[in-house]
Amino acid sequence: MKFIVDINVMPLKALLDPQGKAVTNTMHNIGFPSVENVRIGKHITLELEATSKEEAATKTEEICNKVLINPIMEGFDYEIKELV
Repeated sequence: MKFIVDINVMPLKALLDPQGKAVTNTMHNIGFPSVENVRIGKHITLELEATSKEEAATKTEEICNKVLINPIMEGFDYEIKELV
């Protein structure tokens, strides 16, 4: 079975996000003073072959931990959908 996996990688909340801070400041400067606490991350979509949704989840977590994130600085969440 094929699955589509949507992965969101974000900096850990305990860490400073300089990109997010810069965007927050820019928003204030261009007339959006109500915007606060912008955090910048990345979104990854991939197709994955697996025998079940559970296997796809296991593979996704392994891929994220070994390739896509730095666990000291980033966390991730994901959504898996079966490709029809």
